[in-house]
Amino acid sequence: MKNNIDLKEKLLNDFSEFEKSLNGEINTGFHKTRKDAIKAFNELGFPTRKIEEWRFTHINQLVKNSFLPAGLFENIKIPKTNLKKYLIPKLEANLVVLVNGIFDKELSDIKENISNGFIGSLKDALKSHSDELSGLIGKIADYKKDAFTALNTAFGGDGVYISLPENTNLKYPVLILHLTGSDKEEVISQPRVIINAGKFSSSVVIEVSYTTGKKVSFLNSVTEIMLEENSKVTHYKIQNDSENSFNIGTTQVVQNANSSIESYVISWGGELIRNNFNTLFKGKDSECHMNGIYLSKRNQLIDNHTLADHAVPNCYSNELYKGIIDDNAVAVFNGKILVRQDAQKTNAYQSNKNIILSEKADINSIPQLEIFADDVKCSHGATTGQLNPDELFYLRSRGIETEKAKKILLYAFLEEVIMNIKLAPLKAYLEKMLEKKLN
Repeated sequence: MKNNIDLKEKLLNDFSEFEKSLNGEINTGFHKTRKDAIKAFNELGFPTRKIEEWRFTHINQLVKNSFLPAGLFENIKIPKTNLKKYLIPKLEANLVVLVNGIFDKELSDIKENISNGFIGSLKDALKSHSDELSGLIGKIADYKKDAFTALNTAFGGDGVYISLPENTNLKYPVLILHLTGSDKEEVISQPRVIINAGKFSSSVVIEVSYTTGKKVSFLNSVTEIMLEENSKVTHYKIQNDSENSFNIGTTQVVQNANSSIESYVISWGGELIRNNFNTLFKGKDSECHMNGIYLSKRNQLIDNHTLADHAVPNCYSNELYKGIIDDNAVAVFNGKILVRQDAQKTNAYQSNKNIILSEKADINSIPQLEIFADDVKCSHGATTGQLNPDELFYLRSRGIETEKAKKILLYAFLEEVIMNIKLAPLKAYLEKMLEKKLN
């Protein structure tokens, strides 16, 4: 029966039911955006491998499921006593918990009260900060070109809004827990996270996803980040999903003058993961650091797509993604550096490195440069290989068993990315998780 499901038609029909659940919200300006987005989704449809951006990423297994959008079923209840296993040990944070994309006030713990700012439920913010949000939500991530962004926008019922006024430096990071799943329903969770970083502000935001139910689940998230002049955001996305889940997420950044963003994407769970990270350099003298690690095993597919869009002069982007692929797994890396005609004095660097552990594993690495300016420094590189036999021999000659020696080398390979993390509890947590995953 499942194979006969037309997920697109089902979701289009579900939108009518979703509208009924919104009550007075259907008269708001954002609901007009929702309706526009569902039209865009209807026109776009789910992407196929005929589309260049999805050439190596098939979603056949995803669209076979009868996903029910959040808001159309009774949401699961997670006892507060069960929350500890999802937290990062020794990390003091402004905790925001989303259960199937819906803000859970009882589980959340926001420590900082920001004068004229906001950390909390996007649904609440749409009421209290509507004017501020009208220029942000749906304006940064383009739902008219991407089906999954359109779907998220159409069913956007809740999420997280972080608003930082000028000169605000958050004392604690914001930890956003995406808890997705159910024992009764195949659910699709569609939260939206919006970070509005005011001038000279600084913040750390950590998004961590977990699967909480036995049924197949799908997290379809969108994060929109607006960086005003001289602002700085460090953004982490950590995917700990089960093998019975799908995770597709888009992070879209707009950078004004002298702004800075440091991004880390850690992927080591889920049947299919697709990460889109795009930044637009809108103001001069801005910089972006993109980092990622991925562990793809069994029949997993992990796809990372990045875009550094240099539209103005004197900006800097640096990118390092490293992956290990084993068993029958597939990984995709598609990184694009676009330097527009007026973007002179651009410095942009990109590196993708992979280790293959199985003859059946596959990596599709596609680094891209499009340069329309002449005074620039740009480079990209991609390497794929196996463990270095000389290094393995060296460790074996010191009396280290073969399997342990392999794990040491694999750990060191990915540790290059983790070692740059400045937040000590998070760094220790990721190092412990990496060791566990390699075992």
